[in-house]
Amino acid sequence: MAILALESSCDETAAAICTPEGRLLASRIASQADIHRLYGGVVPEVASRNHILHVRPLVAEVLAEAGMQLGDIAAFAATSGPGLVSSLLIGTSMAKALAVAEKKPFLAVNHMEGHLLSPFMGENGPVRPSIALIVSGGHTMLVQVRRVGDYRLLGRTRDDAAGEAFDKVAKMIGLPYPGGPEIDKQAREGNPRAYAFPRSFMDGQSLEFSFSGLKTAVLYELPKLDLENPTVLADVCASVQEAITEVLVEKLVLAARQTGETLVTVSGGVSCNRGLREKLTARCAKEGLTLLLARPDLCTDNAGMIAFAAAQRFSLGHTSPLEADVDPNLALV
Repeated sequence: MAILALESSCDETAAAICTPEGRLLASRIASQADIHRLYGGVVPEVASRNHILHVRPLVAEVLAEAGMQLGDIAAFAATSGPGLVSSLLIGTSMAKALAVAEKKPFLAVNHMEGHLLSPFMGENGPVRPSIALIVSGGHTMLVQVRRVGDYRLLGRTRDDAAGEAFDKVAKMIGLPYPGGPEIDKQAREGNPRAYAFPRSFMDGQSLEFSFSGLKTAVLYELPKLDLENPTVLADVCASVQEAITEVLVEKLVLAARQTGETLVTVSGGVSCNRGLREKLTARCAKEGLTLLLARPDLCTDNAGMIAFAAAQRFSLGHTSPLEADVDPNLALV
């Protein structure tokens, strides 16, 4: 029942083989971060060309790591959206070709469902009712999970995602791409209360997010700041991180209260943030909530989570037609 999946939604090329129980037999990622850092962000044409270079060797590597042949794979899967069209096409085309060649099923997987289910991989399974916070570079949303394939959107960002806010602020204050990890690093030495940056929609009722106001507040503060001073830079980073993580934690707890769920999960690239993890752990313990955090290696874009999501669907008898197209704006619910 092992599933081989490919992930190429943005600038990471990834391949993995996973069982329905969430046991990763093999996983490989070819990062393009150093390439796109030169441009200050992802260049779609560059990303797709590099996906072409990496995808075939990665398939060979995961098969070798798992000690398997293509014929041992039960089904092939790939991310079909959301993401960059030119990037998505590389992974899906390769997975479809393998499915045709091996006469095996193909599954098109929503990238966000991969993030959504990733906290349940391995010993944290099976997938069960919970409130999920997905927080990444392009998405920030709260989702109620009833079972695999049965989800209810509770709230999402109205403008910038949390990861996008981290990256944009980092660029404004002169930190390299990707900005989120750089802000997290600088924040360790700073005072999180040095600057009172705004927290939007904190009325105790709304489950919506907005981070554009924070970005604007930082922009207006810049002329007053001496960012050459390490203490000032650290304080700005700590204050930005505090503003973002406080909103994320409060909204997650509020969603749990409103729905009555006691299990909460957090996934996506921003969930690697040290400050967010510490705040989540402390607050959930105080509220009596059970917290499942996706493993750090499953938080950023990876094929392991795509293989796991595909395996869950495949176990329920789901497959996708080979004619299934990619969708850059594919919705989770």
